[in-house]
Amino acid sequence: MIDRYQTPEMALVWSDVSRIGRWLEVELLATEAHATLGIVPHDDAVACRSSAPTVDEGFVASVMAREEITQHDVAAFVDVVQEAIGGTAGPWIHYGLTSTDVVDTGLCWAMRDAADLLLSAIDELIDQLVTTAKTHRETVMIGRTHGVHAEPTTFGAKVALWALQFDRDRHRLRAARDAIAVMKLSGAVGTYSNVPPEVEAHVGQALELKPVPATQVVARDRHAEFLWACASIASSCELVAVELRHLQRTEVSEVREGFAPGQKGSSAMPHKRNPISAETISGLSRVVRSNLLAGLQDVALWHERDISHSSVERVILPDSSMLVHYMLRRLRRLIERLEVDAARMEQNLHSSHGVVFSQPVLLALVASGLTRDDAYRIVQRNAMSAWEQGIPFRDELAADPEVSSRQPTIDLDAAFDLRSSLQHVAATFAHLDAL
Repeated sequence: MIDRYQTPEMALVWSDVSRIGRWLEVELLATEAHATLGIVPHDDAVACRSSAPTVDEGFVASVMAREEITQHDVAAFVDVVQEAIGGTAGPWIHYGLTSTDVVDTGLCWAMRDAADLLLSAIDELIDQLVTTAKTHRETVMIGRTHGVHAEPTTFGAKVALWALQFDRDRHRLRAARDAIAVMKLSGAVGTYSNVPPEVEAHVGQALELKPVPATQVVARDRHAEFLWACASIASSCELVAVELRHLQRTEVSEVREGFAPGQKGSSAMPHKRNPISAETISGLSRVVRSNLLAGLQDVALWHERDISHSSVERVILPDSSMLVHYMLRRLRRLIERLEVDAARMEQNLHSSHGVVFSQPVLLALVASGLTRDDAYRIVQRNAMSAWEQGIPFRDELAADPEVSSRQPTIDLDAAFDLRSSLQHVAATFAHLDAL
């Protein structure tokens, strides 16, 4: 992943130093487990731990240099570790294991840590969304369907629904974390032919990873589930981003992204103040979703394994984790700094001459004794006339004999009461309070 979209914490999880450091810890734990079974001499296991090299950039460079010869990353790693430990202890490193035992256990370890960072970030975003929703619980605005004015809502209710969606994503991510917090040290085809199950159990307990039945590899449906959780979160981020992009259009102008001193919206047009954060989030979500497809294609491997998945995962697992972490953080900042123009929202609501109260009028006419179809045609005719002439919808209704003749049976005051339209918004916030 390019530096622009990395966060330091997630970049550390996926760094070469961390990756190879995890491999070394798996090897050392396995050696110690063998020692408890009397397979590896106790003193040699102690020596492996005490003489183990420090995994830093220099050590990583040594492994990569060795890989130029072996053309196999784990074999190169084992060679360099054994040489560093030396003596009678060194040869016990990697005893009974196959490469994927180490790689898959280390990879699941990394994915679990990545999931924990994502869970923390989504918690922070949900907290911010809840705060914003409650702040704007009574901030009235027009709801839009098909991009057209529909009925009144509040900005707080809109944001509350976002928070509830991210809570569902949080549940998906927790399930995915459980699915990938696993490991295997069961050998070449998963039969424990050269490594006792007790070794796997010892390492799993130490790393807090659950041993699972496997072939040579941990089944890739688990990895695909993690990528699905990432893609779902990215899509939710885009849902919010797309809405905020629309609301920032000049013709709408109901919200604005925060704009820092010295910031420039355009190199050519000094007046520009663009929705760059929302647009960036929309773009990055496309990358994360495309990675899910690659992850699903990795599920079907040949026999007990092949490595068609390996090259793909070196890209899509770090990249998806990093991008989603970046998106969650950036969206949280965007919501935190969002400027909400309540006056403009109310102005836009009333700009369609009151036709947004057409349904309460329709229901009032039905309640007065008209058939629904007759009432619908009366309301539709007056609404279209009000829109085309740019005059108040209520005035058109009041002048219509088919409506005026039914007064005082129908109460136009009640039909056009904005607060009445929003009287049950609290139902949404009851769900929000339950988070």
